[in-house]
Formats: sequence, structure tokens, C-alpha cells
Amino acid sequence: MSRRSSSRRIAGTAGFTLIEALVALAIIAAVLGTIGTVIASTVKGTRAIDQRLALAGTAETLLAELPARGLLKVGRQSGELAGSRWRIDVAPMKVPGGDPATDRFVPMAVNLRLQRADGASLQVTTVKLVPRSVQ
Repeated sequence: MSRRSSSRRIAGTAGFTLIEALVALAIIAAVLGTIGTVIASTVKGTRAIDQRLALAGTAETLLAELPARGLLKVGRQSGELAGSRWRIDVAPMKVPGGDPATDRFVPMAVNLRLQRADGASLQVTTVKLVPRSVQ
């Protein structure tokens, strides 16, 4: 074998072909696209959790500021707090088997609705026992 043919063979096998390079670039592009999609959905999920936590904190504040159970009255209150519009409805609950003549306490449903300007909303319902004489 001559020196010329062996150097030609070595030069012909060194490096990547154009097709191999394009395939590698296509694989890299697909992987980066998938990673970008995962990151975008993670950011979106994190933002949704942040909104929920902010609404939950506002709801907690509003429920903590409710009057003591002896002062809680039937009716509706509304307002705005921390960029959220809120409404609280307080209404007596009908309890099967309860006797209004002898029961000392009346269960009151407290329904809180919160909505932020961006459309995120939260609804919380709880029950407060109110002394019968307060109604």
C-alpha cells in the first residue's frame, strides 16, 4: 500500500458528515424545546400557587377579623382588601333534628368569596356557633 492511499483513507474517515451534524443539531433542538416547555409549565404552576397563597392569606385575614361569635349578625358585608374584592354572607343554617326552643346555639354559615382583578378567585365556607339570644 502506498503512502498516498493510506493518508487518503485516514482523511476520509476523520470528522462528521454534514448529515450527522444536522441530526445531532435536530436532537439538541428537540431536547431544548422539551426543556423549555417544562420550564414554562413550572413557572405557570408556581405563579398559580403564588396567587392561591395570596388569596388564602387574604381570606385568613378577613375571617380573623370577623366579629366575636356573640356579635356576629346575619347579613352581607363586602369590600376590598389587598387588591381583592370580597363578600361575606352570614346566614343561619337549618339543622335536622335541632330544636329551636331548647338549643342554646344556632349554627351560622359564613361564606366568604374573594376575587382578584386578574380573575383568580377563592371561596371559603365555615360554620360559627352563635348564642341564640344574639340573633
